[in-house]
Amino acid sequence: MKLRKPFPSWKLFFGLYPFVAAAVAINLFLLFLIFQAVGVTAITPMAAVLWSIPLGLPATWAAARWVQHLIAEAERTPN
Repeated sequence: MKLRKPFPSWKLFFGLYPFVAAAVAINLFLLFLIFQAVGVTAITPMAAVLWSIPLGLPATWAAARWVQHLIAEAERTPN
């Protein structure tokens, strides 16, 4: 049986956003620290936080969709 495509709810989206945006900020900061090995200047932690605000939106949508899929799969009755 194929599961329907889950659409994340707004409550789930806005509940996950602070955590996902924080994860994006940390990963972005660490990514630029790694890029220093090839000559790219590192960004400040505040710049990483500011960049994570818009970049956190698609990441949050993906995370919310994944969580909604897990919820739908858990609620599915076995045949």
